[in-house]
Amino acid sequence: MTRTVEADYLVVGAGAMGMAFTDALVDHSDARVALVDRRHAAGGHWLAAYPFVRLHQASTFYGVASTVLGGERQVHGPEAGLHERADQPTIVAYYSRALQRLVDTGRVELFGGCDHRGDRTFVSRVSGQQFVVPDTCRVVDARYLAPDIPAETPPPFGAADDVRVVPAGGVVSVESAPSQWVVVGSGKTATDTCIWLLGHGVDPDAIVWVRPRDPWMLNRSLVQPDPAIYLPMVADLMTAAASARSLPDLFLALEELGIMLRIDPSVTPTMARAPTLGTWELELLRTIEHVVRLGHVRTVHRGRLELEQGDVTIADDAVVVHCAADGLKLPGRVPIWQPDAITLQGVRAGFPCFGAAVSGYVEATRDDDAEKNRLCPPSSFGNTLVDWAVMNVTGFRATAAFGAEPDIKDWANRVALNPARIPPGTEPSAALDDALARLAAQTGPGVARLAELGGLGGLGRLAG
Repeated sequence: MTRTVEADYLVVGAGAMGMAFTDALVDHSDARVALVDRRHAAGGHWLAAYPFVRLHQASTFYGVASTVLGGERQVHGPEAGLHERADQPTIVAYYSRALQRLVDTGRVELFGGCDHRGDRTFVSRVSGQQFVVPDTCRVVDARYLAPDIPAETPPPFGAADDVRVVPAGGVVSVESAPSQWVVVGSGKTATDTCIWLLGHGVDPDAIVWVRPRDPWMLNRSLVQPDPAIYLPMVADLMTAAASARSLPDLFLALEELGIMLRIDPSVTPTMARAPTLGTWELELLRTIEHVVRLGHVRTVHRGRLELEQGDVTIADDAVVVHCAADGLKLPGRVPIWQPDAITLQGVRAGFPCFGAAVSGYVEATRDDDAEKNRLCPPSSFGNTLVDWAVMNVTGFRATAAFGAEPDIKDWANRVALNPARIPPGTEPSAALDDALARLAAQTGPGVARLAELGGLGGLGRLAG
């Protein structure tokens, strides 16, 4: 038997973007939503993430528009004074509460443990029950940018039977300490794993870090939910971009300004996914001196790593930690609104939860898909320096488009997910006034130059 689910929207994926879209849509319309996810609950990859993971940025920037995650400043530790960053249990509990709020409206139903079969059908993995939604129901693809995580993705390299290979989360359950840890990966999961190992007393000399590419990272102290901190940083970035001779020169200028960080000052990074990093974390990571830069691992043998550009000797009892899943997808930008589906993507540069939320608000308050696409052109994530430039150009264009709409601007200034917001009642300050003046003067030239450096040409022109 097939059950028909009466819904106006079928949102496939109850992770961060699916939840943010649904939350804003339901709060600003009378829509009925069927949320479908292969996992048993809302929260996406957080349900299976490594246990020591934390948000890399302030909790306030994450989640759904209706309910602020966190908001308090840290009192103790190396980040005292900065806004808190939620850990995995806190995020899972948050999404449980956020889902319950939606369900309590009587217009949202979660179908957990279900596989989307394409079009308007899905089936339960538990009971085999098949479901269908009406032809008038719009399908929302909230999985387009869904990350892979080590806990659910095999390592992208081979391994001999007598080698211990564990995903990032597996380091917490290793029963006997090896003489050496080999961390494979260049991104946030790898940096988190190295910091966890160092924080648990592992000697830096006992860590081998296989880093195919070195990353640029943002200084977390400047990416804070405080317009007097965040907006001056953006103004500095735009000023530097406007006069940049090249992208490598721009990143070096941003490093001089304290905006960008790199682990090894002697190596010029080529990766610019730009997660945030604390300066205390940077100091710890710099204590790891055995860094392997010979490309990606092909095969792990007992006592030896076989890489693209050569072999490296490791300890016979080494534990190899897989941190190399594709956590930041780059499938290419497509129009968010298309006849067959609404495909959620970033809108402003970075901050995917805000992008999904503003898309939900626009879907609830506008009727014409062409107008919706004009207001919310998609922005991709960064990877290379060129990708980072493109991300910022497309993100600033989108911000100019939806920011010119009085209702969206008012809504966005009230939503904590928006890093660039100036909340109603914000106390005036000389620092904020100066940042706004510099942004007004430098954003146009800065975006235009980024467009040139990113190969986008005239796309650097801003609306309005």
